[in-house]
Amino acid sequence: MQIIADVGGIPGKDCRGYCKYCYFRKVKETTALGCKNCSPGKIGCETCTVSVSETKNEFMPPFFVLGNVQNSLMMGNFQDNDLKINISGGGDVSCYPHLLELTSQINQLGIPIHMGYTSGKGIDDAKIASDLISHGVEEITFTVFSTDAILRKKWMSDPTPQESLKALQIFAENIEVHAASVIIPGVNDGDKLYETCTQLENWGAKALILMRFANYENQGLILGNEPIIKGIEPHTISEFGDLVKEINKEFDLRITGTPLYDPENNAPFALSLNKNKEYLTILPQITSEATILTSKIAAPFIKKIIKNLDAEDLVNVYAVEKDIGCLITYKDLEKADLSQLKETVLIPGRAFVHDKQATELLTSDGVDRIVARGPNKLSVDGEMSNTLTEYDVIEKEMEAFYELIEAINFFGVRKTSE
Repeated sequence: MQIIADVGGIPGKDCRGYCKYCYFRKVKETTALGCKNCSPGKIGCETCTVSVSETKNEFMPPFFVLGNVQNSLMMGNFQDNDLKINISGGGDVSCYPHLLELTSQINQLGIPIHMGYTSGKGIDDAKIASDLISHGVEEITFTVFSTDAILRKKWMSDPTPQESLKALQIFAENIEVHAASVIIPGVNDGDKLYETCTQLENWGAKALILMRFANYENQGLILGNEPIIKGIEPHTISEFGDLVKEINKEFDLRITGTPLYDPENNAPFALSLNKNKEYLTILPQITSEATILTSKIAAPFIKKIIKNLDAEDLVNVYAVEKDIGCLITYKDLEKADLSQLKETVLIPGRAFVHDKQATELLTSDGVDRIVARGPNKLSVDGEMSNTLTEYDVIEKEMEAFYELIEAINFFGVRKTSE
């Protein structure tokens, strides 16, 4: 169990400048996307404007952050011995000017600390790593990109790459390190990736998350900022999946990939494997007709699960061009082939589209369809799955598909027997 200590911060401003590959680079103005949190009559709310672009959340004073943590502790009545405080923010945590002060104060609470995603760009002196460890930091998620200092300087705008890497070594030798690398073809893959993995393994890092670089709107750039880097063609999904498999075979590091996949526990969609079909017998029977509208990556897995549930005659799965389901926007629905949709359509719970707009777009052919939201997630990706067993993944997926089936049976058109 983790309590978030949000220090705030704005990408590009509170991280010593954008990394070249940063998701938020080139974002100039945030248009209201629409989402499930919007009011019924208005497209746009804090979630789908300010929050999604993280443009207005300045670094917060340490007393404010600590106060929020203390409130969470009091309100939560936590009894878990594995409780940690996760220090994270929109900027780079290592650039938070009060980091040592905050960790010292949290340490007095007697709760270990997990430093959320940081690139280490704020570390000018590797000794800071030792200080943070003495303040109770027991776990860190560190964006390494590459252990080649020249590449870090060029691609991450790291002013002191050698110190950042020395700090990473200190962390890896003393506490639990989950490293992360956004993989850019021809830059930090190939031999460079092998060098990085070798170094991380020698230092004692526990895990490495490989993150597929996104450069186009269909890959997830929904803030009008494509392409992030002109002339770079990201790995295809199959190429990226093969890379994750290859690296996993070569190293003892816990390797996961996002948006897919986890070689150890078969996330995402472990339920799609034939060896796990027995779990599906526990789920309720599908009794209504509906279309599951989802992402290009998720669709083949969901189709397999629906097939194994013997529900292909009732439920079809329709994939839009977007790779990630929760990043589907109204633009994806505008391009949908409505002839492929049944009278009930379930869209991802976290899709960035207003409910009313989704209904208007998916009924624009004159068919009076019911458009509803499914669960927020149907599985987990490599950023979450690396701490889970296969049974943990299956358990989460069973909960999600139970919710999905309940939605299908509630909103769908009831199939009557002849």
